[in-house]
Order: sequence, then C-alpha cells, then structure tokens
Amino acid sequence: MIEMTINELQDEVIEEFEGFDDWMDKYQMLIDLGNDLEPLPEQYKTEQNLIDGCQSRVWVQCDMQDGLMHLQADSDALIVKGIVALLLRVLSDHTPQEILSADLYFIERIGLREHLSPTRSNGLLAMVRRIREYASEYSNE
Repeated sequence: MIEMTINELQDEVIEEFEGFDDWMDKYQMLIDLGNDLEPLPEQYKTEQNLIDGCQSRVWVQCDMQDGLMHLQADSDALIVKGIVALLLRVLSDHTPQEILSADLYFIERIGLREHLSPTRSNGLLAMVRRIREYASEYSNE
C-alpha cells in the first residue's frame, strides 16, 4: 500500500465532503465515520489521554511504531467521534515531523469550523493541539 501524504489525505476528505451540499448530510457523514471508528481499548481511556477543552469526553492515545505516530481515539459524542475519526485518518501513521509541519487546511475547507458550535470548535482545536504535543514529545526523543 502506498502511503499517502497528509495533504493527499486532506484533499481526499475535502473531495468526499464536497459531494454534499446540505450540512445535515455532512453531519450524517461525520456520525457514520464516528460509528466506523475502532473503539479505543478501555486501558487507554485514562485521565492522561483525556483532552482538555472538549465539552464531551475525548481520549487520544499515541504510540510510536517504526518511527510513525499511530493514533487511536474515542469520544462519547457521535459528531465529535466523527471529527476525531477524520483527524486520525489524516494524521495517524505519519512521522512527528510531518504532523508538526502539517497545515490542517481541510478543517476550514470542509466548513467544519464555521458549522461547529464554539465549544466543539474549541474541542477540535484542543484535539489538534494534543496530537501536536505528542508529535513534539516524540520528535525530541
């Protein structure tokens, strides 16, 4: 399997979302993505993996495998779980450096920021910040 770059993955997400004109359809797609997300093993649902600044509970677990950051996550809210699924799809299994230098333009381009409530939007930024913190920790090792 050819690994796609972060930007190629973002473009793929943007293309999928462009297929919908109606935001209700986009929300449904987020919910479907959340439902398809592998459940996070209970041992990773720890205080340390809990994201600060999210209204709902969101856990992000990161493990290094062969120099790549493998991300897993879960949330108790369906739409948030879908947003997390998108972030994992775009960022998981890349090097810390790739993640740190990525410009996550897909969030803006699919209209997520403008269609999320301010608290969800802050939660999204908190998730991205946490993933970048992991990347930063691992790139310094």
